[in-house]
Amino acid sequence: MRSSGGHGPRRKERVRCAIYTRKSSEEGLEQKFNSLQAQREACEAFIASQRHEGWACLATRYDDGGFSGATTDRPALRQLLADIAAGRIDTLGVSKIDRLTRSLTDFAKIVEILDTRGASFVSVTQQFNTTTSMGRLTLNILLSFAQFEREVIGERIRDKIAASKKKGMWMGGVPPLGYRAQDGKLVVIEREAEIVRIIFRRYAELGSVRLLKEELEARGIKSKSWTSASGRCVGGKPFSRGALYHVLQNHLYRGEIVHKGQAHPGEHAPIIDQTLWDAVQGQLAANTAERHPGTRTRPPSLLTGMLFDGAGNRMTPTHAIKKGRRYRYYVSRPLITNDQTDGSAGLRVPAGEIEQAVTSRLRQWLVDPGSIYQTIRLLDATVQRQLITRVGEIGRSWPELPVARHRAFLTALIMRIDIGLNRIDIHLRTTRLGTLLDIPVMPLPSGADDETQILSVR
Repeated sequence: MRSSGGHGPRRKERVRCAIYTRKSSEEGLEQKFNSLQAQREACEAFIASQRHEGWACLATRYDDGGFSGATTDRPALRQLLADIAAGRIDTLGVSKIDRLTRSLTDFAKIVEILDTRGASFVSVTQQFNTTTSMGRLTLNILLSFAQFEREVIGERIRDKIAASKKKGMWMGGVPPLGYRAQDGKLVVIEREAEIVRIIFRRYAELGSVRLLKEELEARGIKSKSWTSASGRCVGGKPFSRGALYHVLQNHLYRGEIVHKGQAHPGEHAPIIDQTLWDAVQGQLAANTAERHPGTRTRPPSLLTGMLFDGAGNRMTPTHAIKKGRRYRYYVSRPLITNDQTDGSAGLRVPAGEIEQAVTSRLRQWLVDPGSIYQTIRLLDATVQRQLITRVGEIGRSWPELPVARHRAFLTALIMRIDIGLNRIDIHLRTTRLGTLLDIPVMPLPSGADDETQILSVR
C-alpha cells in the first residue's frame, strides 16, 4: 500500500505483483495440475485477498521447472530479476521462501535488488514481508535454518557413502570395463575381464603405456561401450593413454573400493591377482621416477614378473624397513601367501644383488660380438655388422641409460629367470633383439629351442 501524501483521504495505488514458482525435478510437470500450478494458485489467492490494497497479479509467468534452488542460474528467475531492475514489478510473491532460493547469500542479493527498486517480497504461506524490519529478521533466520538443513543433509549423504565404501559396497555409476551392475553389486563379465588382464599383462611386459596403446590399437581392442539413459552410445573407442593409466591404477580390479585415498576390501570379485598388480604398480612407479628425476624416489624393481624359484614359483618384489632404512627383496609367492603345501621352502633374495648379477651377465653377452654372431643370422653382412655395433653400444652405455629403458629392454628380451641355490639361468628371446633395434633378424635353425638362449650365472 502506498500513500498519496497530504491530509486528504488515502488513494490505493495499483501494486503490480509477480508470482515466481519453482520445482527441483521435472517429474510430474506433464500432469494437468502440477506443483508449479499449485504454487501459483496459492499466490493468486493471497494477492486476491489484498485487492483492497490495490494488489493486482501480473499475467507474465515466471516458472522454473526442473531447477535446483541451490543456484540462481535459472531462466525464469533471471527474467524476473531483470523485470524488477527495470521497475516493472512492485511486489514479488512466492508460496514458500525456499522456492525462490535455498542460499542466504543469494537471498540477500535478491532483497538488495528489490530494495533498489522499492519493491517488496512476500511468502504467502509463511506471512513474511520484507517491507518491515521484523519481516527481514524473520526471513534471515528462516533462511539460515534452511541452509543449515541443506548442509546437514549433505553431510549425512557423505557419511553414508563413506560408511558404505568402508564395507566394500559399490556406490553406483557406470561400471568399469570388466564388470556389470546387478542388484547394486559389481559382477564380472569374463569377456571384458580378459581384456583387462591383457592390458595388465602386456604393460608388465612392455613397461610403456605408449607401446601398450599402439599394440591395443593394432589388435583392435577398444574401450567399454554402453548406452546412456538418453539413448546415446558412449565408448567403444581406442584407448587413450589417460584411459590406460586409469585402468592400470584402478583398485576395483584388485577387488578393492577406494574412499579418500584408502582402499577397502570390496564385495566384488577381483580380476587381477596380487602378483600382477604389484608388478604393474612397481613399473608405473619406476616410470614416474624416470619422468621426474629431480624428486626422491625409491629404486624400481627391474626384474618384476621375470623371476622364478627352483620350484617354478613366481617371485614378487617386496621390501622391509629396519631402523629407518628400506631393504628390497624378491620373494617366492608361497612365502607371501603362506601356501607351502608343495613342501618347497621358497626363496628370499636381495633385489639389488640379483639385479646386478643379471644385468652384468646380460651386458657381458651384449658386448661380445662372437655371442651375438652365433645367436642371430642376419639377412646380409652389412646389417649383421650394424646389429653387432648397436648391441655393443647398448652394453657399454648401460649404466647411463634411463631406468625406464632398462626395464623395457629387459622385459622384451628376457623370457624368464630361474634362480637355484647355486645358479641363475637367464632365458633370452634372441629374436627380440633385432626387433628392439628395428633391425630384421632370423633365428638359427637349431631345433625346437632355436628362439631361446640361456645365459647362466654361477
